[in-house]
Amino acid sequence: MMNGTKAALHRTNRLLGALEPNDFLWLEPYLEIVDLPRGRVIYEIGEPIHYTYFPHDAIISLITVLQSGGAVEVAIFGREAAVGFVSALVTRQSFGRYITQAPGTASRLPVERLNDAFANRANMRHILFRFTEAFLAQTLQTVACNAVHTVEARFCRVILSTRDRIDKDEIPLTHEALADMLGVQRSTVSSVTSALQRAGLIHQGRGTIRITDRDGIEEMACECYQTIRQSFEKLLPGALSSS
Repeated sequence: MMNGTKAALHRTNRLLGALEPNDFLWLEPYLEIVDLPRGRVIYEIGEPIHYTYFPHDAIISLITVLQSGGAVEVAIFGREAAVGFVSALVTRQSFGRYITQAPGTASRLPVERLNDAFANRANMRHILFRFTEAFLAQTLQTVACNAVHTVEARFCRVILSTRDRIDKDEIPLTHEALADMLGVQRSTVSSVTSALQRAGLIHQGRGTIRITDRDGIEEMACECYQTIRQSFEKLLPGALSSS
């Protein structure tokens, strides 16, 4: 891949794309493009974090896993994100399971270089502070959402949030991935998707869900979808907007 093509791909991540040219050039030699297949566990709970990942089109979940074996998503990451950055600043250990839910590519950066940038590059530090605040706002809202909203409403939030990060109505999420994200059984996901398909809001394919009535899905989604989206738009304008 030509250097210009690599640079353009790196900058499809909205955080890397928002950097001043001199800051990006400072990081670029250390950025590596990697494939993230569906189901890949990037970090397990307690594992050391060696790289921060900047997704291009992959969708990554941060999953909290309970001693009982239960699990539920507390944050979703796409092209607006730096995966593992918050943990890397402090303990350098993952405080959850980071898993690829929708395949794609990402740029990854050694945490040492990112920490140097955070310490010495004021513009990049400002951008990463804003991302951290948006990430924390998303996490808190998602925890509340998981506690009080219906599975149907949360399902609609998840597919809308995913759609915002890939700019496609055809969403490459399996029932298994959605069950992990929602903290429910696959049979529950099947019931929800069947009901939404009968209502004409989605169409199910093999390993995909296509949104056929976005307005209808937004009406079904809980308030958390717009709350999280507005937090990102306030802190990182354009992070979730279409390209």
